[in-house]
Amino acid sequence: MNPHRRRVHAEVRQDHAEVHEPRLAAARVARLATTDPDGRPHLVPIVFALDGDTLYSAVDQKPKRSRTLRRIENARARPDVTVLVDHYEEDWQRLWWIRLRGHARVLDHGDERDRALALLAERYPQYTDAPPRGPVLAITIVETRTWTAS
Repeated sequence: MNPHRRRVHAEVRQDHAEVHEPRLAAARVARLATTDPDGRPHLVPIVFALDGDTLYSAVDQKPKRSRTLRRIENARARPDVTVLVDHYEEDWQRLWWIRLRGHARVLDHGDERDRALALLAERYPQYTDAPPRGPVLAITIVETRTWTAS
């Protein structure tokens, strides 16, 4: 074994909020996994905002193939979802990920949807100029798992 090579000790654990919040709060993008009617995973990148134990993500106005989005319909029918936030660098000592499992609700209108859109606009200026008109996913986080290489 090369004496100059350090062994990476990976750890997977249930973390307290103060450990993962700075990385989660700083992250700009995540991946949302829902389940299709046939049981296959459906994975899409999302932007998000956090409010306590709730993660919000909106359907923005970028071009879509359809007005009925699979992630929304999947969440309506099967609300158990997973969100992955991760960080990659060539220095593998700095790798990490945070996996959030939760229960999704689709907000088509109402005060919570309006509050979620305000949180998203604070984080992403693009939403100020072009506020999302579609539904908002509200994901109540029920489990957090983290991994870090260091």
